[in-house]
Amino acid sequence: MFGTGHTTPRLGIDLAGGTSITLTAKSDDPAAVTKTNMDTAVAIIQKRVNGMGVSEAEVQTQGSNTIIVNIPNGGDKQQAIDQVGATAKLFFRPVLALAPTGVKAPAPSASPSAAASGSPSAKPSASASASAGASAGAPSPSASATKQGRALSDALKADPTSTPSAGASTAPAATPSAPAATPSTPTTPADISAALTQGTVPPELVKDFTALDCSVPAQRTDHQTTPEKNAVACSYDAEQNVWYKFALGPVAVNGQDISKAQAGFDTQRAGGWQVDLSFNDAGSKAFATTTGKLATQAAPANQFAIVLDGKVVSHPYVSQSITGGSAMISGSFTQDEAKGLANVLSYGALPLTFVQSDITTVSPQLGGDQLDAGLLAGAIGLALVVVYSLVYYRGLGLVSIAGLLVSAALTYAIMCLLGAAIGFALNLPAVCGAIVAIGITADSFIVYFERIRDEVREGAPLRPAVQRAWPRARRTILVSDFVSFLCAAVLYLVSVSKVQGFAFTLGLTTLLDIVVIFLFTKPLITLLARRKFFSDGHPWSGLDPKRLGAKPPLRSTRRRRPAATASASKEA
Repeated sequence: MFGTGHTTPRLGIDLAGGTSITLTAKSDDPAAVTKTNMDTAVAIIQKRVNGMGVSEAEVQTQGSNTIIVNIPNGGDKQQAIDQVGATAKLFFRPVLALAPTGVKAPAPSASPSAAASGSPSAKPSASASASAGASAGAPSPSASATKQGRALSDALKADPTSTPSAGASTAPAATPSAPAATPSTPTTPADISAALTQGTVPPELVKDFTALDCSVPAQRTDHQTTPEKNAVACSYDAEQNVWYKFALGPVAVNGQDISKAQAGFDTQRAGGWQVDLSFNDAGSKAFATTTGKLATQAAPANQFAIVLDGKVVSHPYVSQSITGGSAMISGSFTQDEAKGLANVLSYGALPLTFVQSDITTVSPQLGGDQLDAGLLAGAIGLALVVVYSLVYYRGLGLVSIAGLLVSAALTYAIMCLLGAAIGFALNLPAVCGAIVAIGITADSFIVYFERIRDEVREGAPLRPAVQRAWPRARRTILVSDFVSFLCAAVLYLVSVSKVQGFAFTLGLTTLLDIVVIFLFTKPLITLLARRKFFSDGHPWSGLDPKRLGAKPPLRSTRRRRPAATASASKEA
């Protein structure tokens, strides 16, 4: 311990203060929760935590499906809670249809412009679609600056104040436009719900799209099954205070193709923070190809949805093919929000979905109080054992005290080394395990002492008594420690989080008890048995034969026969 310079143990969150987050892996396919995926998730989460500027954070697996993230005081607690468990699966999907939600929506229409214009059209033009969308009062969520943001670039634009003519210039018309009616602009959710669904819902998504109600929190989950299939998703328009549902096509660009994500300040438009994205070669080609195709479509099929963990964070219009391998996500981000999103996207998506099963936050003051209380409890327990040993065993009590001190020194040194080597943190349950270990160690001493006393009671001298008592005591001590270690091992395997700290410390101190009793206590008593103070049974030695009620030693005697009887016997 002194050689390595690690002279203090690493303290857990509950003793030093900080935040502990327990993440549990969830997957529809149990075979996906593998050691490889868990190790990959740990590496990504560690990079995210380091990217937040948090020092001495701990990220480690427990069991087969649990990750513990310990963040000491000084870090941004809420930012850590939001980021460490986020799956961060980013997909770019083409928008097929969208509609307001919150109340019962009308059945999806294959030709939304027909109802708005009064003249049916199998494929509405960009002008007609934009005009119908604006007059029907179902604005795109990307048209409002929300905290979720909207993706913008020179060719990705969504102007909430655009007129029908502006909409026509955004995307070229695929067919001649139909004349559009101009109904009054709706202002209430009931009026908005009367607006037609924009776009055409694929047949396989009609049921899911119609049933989806994004105003219900339980339905705002990730509905994406596989990237190759169509999906539905939700988005929130803060200005209209309305949730929108989307029918989305297969993934066109995968977030794994993002080579760099960086937060920056938008000085060219309305101002505010944005996230600049750069793609690798594969992502750049896919992005240019997909935006080129979308630019030829009528609204809303010319929109590109940016989907993060199953939620649409932005869905800008596309006016032309975007080359150069870059894009940006912009909106009413704060600096911390933009940096947080860039940090999550920079290190890729987690291979598994995690839920936060437990979040514990401890202040430094409370942590210090708990540490003091744990040390006080340990000191009281040790003092009671010392008093009992001295009162009952007298001189032998000094041996038990020396053994306890040796065991405590070894336990402290090993905890310091384990903290530096494998990140073992001493938490409050671990302190409880160390306190329980005082009784386990004292119990081994008592077993050996009582075996020695049994031999002395039988009349054996001390030195032979020490040697005879050892095999019997050794067997009992090994069986007892084996049971304790087995309980600690089972508890460690079936428990999670802090309870494992108790089991680990209990198992460690049980093994140290065997080391101390074999390599310290037995040799020490053998040496003390040669001392006159103990070998003569001094009243204060704890081995006084009179005090123990020892039996007098048995001596073999032969009776002498009378001489006449003896000579008669010889003559016979």
